Amino acid sequence: MTQHLRLRLGVAALTTSALLGGVAYAAGAAPGGTGASPVAATSGTDLTKALQELEQSYNGRIGAVGIDLATGRTVGHRADERFPFNSMFKVFACSAVMEKARTDRPGLMDKVIRWKPADMAGLTENSPETKEYTDTGMTPAQLCRAGITKSDGFAGNTLLKQIGGPRGLTAFFRATGDRTSRLDRPEPYLTEWQPGEERDTTTPAAAARTFTKLTTGKVLHPHDRERLLGWLKASLAGADRIRAGLPKEWTVGNKSGTGGARNHGTANDMAIAWPPGAKAPIILAIFTNRTTDDTPHDAKVIQSTATALAKALGKL
Repeated sequence: MTQHLRLRLGVAALTTSALLGGVAYAAGAAPGGTGASPVAATSGTDLTKALQELEQSYNGRIGAVGIDLATGRTVGHRADERFPFNSMFKVFACSAVMEKARTDRPGLMDKVIRWKPADMAGLTENSPETKEYTDTGMTPAQLCRAGITKSDGFAGNTLLKQIGGPRGLTAFFRATGDRTSRLDRPEPYLTEWQPGEERDTTTPAAAARTFTKLTTGKVLHPHDRERLLGWLKASLAGADRIRAGLPKEWTVGNKSGTGGARNHGTANDMAIAWPPGAKAPIILAIFTNRTTDDTPHDAKVIQSTATALAKALGKL
């Protein structure tokens, strides 16, 4: 998979680098230590001021990047600070499985994978679809749909097993040119995050870049890319986040993630969105966490950040 993927990424990586490089950091960003290139830029002081005020009222931290693929304009805040993936990893795991099926394991997406009820220990509460298929099993294609549209936890873990576990997903990131994102543990352990933790984390900049490559670039075969976009558009998770912060007439595909109150209220969302009549979509990646632990997340903060990013990109 790796060699084939790198060959196909030659032109795509150059294009993405040209699109996202050469811009300044927003106030509050921390450029050092992640290995990511600078991709966040202010749109003047309005975005920075809006997100700093939102952080103060929220008593937390916001990391965000917005990219207009029609113009190449990029805006952001705390773009190179680390945040936990939470369930957002599932969109990347699904992509890695599709790439493996396309290059190394023909027929993998339609192979039925079976498991025992005991295999789901500790995951039944956040596995609404897979727990209904214990008797019959599911294919990776079905697991991708469940993992992305319903954020099914066992589906995500089962997809990871097809690519060598968390290390396999990290290798996939590296093959796409992402030197920052990493996965170290499966669910539910990957949500156990504390400030300063590097395991199971990414940055808004890295997540936005890789998500852009998967949804609009050449990492995936065109058929697989369209399949991925279909699942993202059909997502039932995170409807109160980025989607709620954008106009209803926009077409949006997203994948959210939540660590919960006992993990500093971490919550995130990532989306590809098409304003009516737009020549190309925009990409939004938003991550949040509370300053104090045992505090619930706030979806409205992600909504407001999505609106601020869209305004900074000149879309609202």
